[in-house]
Amino acid sequence: MTTRKALLALTLSAALASGSVSAQDAKYIFYFIGDGMGLGHVNATEIYNREVLHSQQPILMMTFPVASQARTYSASNTITDSAAAGTALSTGHKTKNSMVGMNPDTVPVNSIAVDFMNAGYAVGVGTTVQADDATPAAWYAHAANRGMKESIAPQAAGSGLTFLAGGGFKLGHKDSPEFDRFRADMKKAGYETVEGNGQFADLRQKGKFPKKVLMYSDTPMSGQVGYTIDSVPGAMTCADITEACLHTLRNDNPDRFLMMIEGGNIDWAAHANDPGGVIKEILNFQDAINVAYQFYLRHPDETLIVVTADHDTGGMAYGRPGKNQNIAYADAQRISKDRFNDWAREFGKSENPSWEVMERQLRDKLGFWDIVPITEEETAELRRLFDKTFIEKNAQEQETWYQTFNAFTARIYDLLSARMGIGWTTTSHAGNMVPVYAIGAGSGLFTGSLDNTDIPLLIKRAAGL
Repeated sequence: MTTRKALLALTLSAALASGSVSAQDAKYIFYFIGDGMGLGHVNATEIYNREVLHSQQPILMMTFPVASQARTYSASNTITDSAAAGTALSTGHKTKNSMVGMNPDTVPVNSIAVDFMNAGYAVGVGTTVQADDATPAAWYAHAANRGMKESIAPQAAGSGLTFLAGGGFKLGHKDSPEFDRFRADMKKAGYETVEGNGQFADLRQKGKFPKKVLMYSDTPMSGQVGYTIDSVPGAMTCADITEACLHTLRNDNPDRFLMMIEGGNIDWAAHANDPGGVIKEILNFQDAINVAYQFYLRHPDETLIVVTADHDTGGMAYGRPGKNQNIAYADAQRISKDRFNDWAREFGKSENPSWEVMERQLRDKLGFWDIVPITEEETAELRRLFDKTFIEKNAQEQETWYQTFNAFTARIYDLLSARMGIGWTTTSHAGNMVPVYAIGAGSGLFTGSLDNTDIPLLIKRAAGL
């Protein structure tokens, strides 16, 4: 018995002895992964929940009886990427950064989805970003590099998954020839293709309950469903995806299922160092967890909910030098950093970009001066940076994983973070440990300081596999 397996066996024995593991195996398993959701992100959201929403209870996942943490390093790097972390969380194997569903020697390794399907479970995978991006891909595909989009998405057709959903696909946008071919292959494999939550609701109203579903957003924003803070009309939410997955899995097998749901937009907002964006995405993620929690309340002895993250993005923390700090300024922010940057770039193309127009935008979308206190010195600094960015076009840009921000946008969102009391260490990933929360059948297994590879193996043990 390997050291890792021996430790897991001891964990199981101790949990059984203490009575913290249900005598009945978990039949209904919800596995939530908040992409990029570090401990600092959760803490900032809880502070907002307490001080702004005036909630008497912590955010839902923090009320779960089991709370621990996990290490996230990969086989090649102290700081993992989503591919290696997604592989660890889905297969129980460490691998090199950029590799999906393979060990460091490029040998394919199966996700626990295969074990659960072989045991008769219906299995579903959903995300708010691309369904062939690293974390969801690790559940059904094998690739030496996460960028191999031409080979990753097509592997879904033969995966055996009952449900697959995302904001879009890296393979191509929904009207592209590449996606048309993929959609045709999925239909041949027995999947009903559903564009948006509205189409899924129509199927249910008509009494048509497909055995397999491929679901993607009808309002995609660069491959994701759209940021919560932008209030995109009709946008598919993480809770919508969870509800659709639950309905489909129970229709396929009412007795046993496993689903993995990823809150992918948390990571996108954290890469951007977008403070209000992160908080609102985690609250959106909590709505999805609540779908599972309501199910758990009806089936407490048979349901397991596990919540964790693949890695920390941005090194977000609450506490920053300066005055006039208030996390309530998150509500003054009415636009994501990404969408503001898009607006600013178009604005910069106008013949005579004016400070007066920009000032109105800052007041309207970010609450500057009217709600968020901005000093005279800071205003003067913004005027100088405005000229350098939009008039002289000679300002250094901020490059992040998903977006390149002009210097003016980067500074105003850093200023907003400072007023909210939020600091960042990077626009990339951080090596911090991530939270683990659990409730229900077998939840007592998820105690102590874990490695990310432990989590899928413990889920199997909780199910008696």
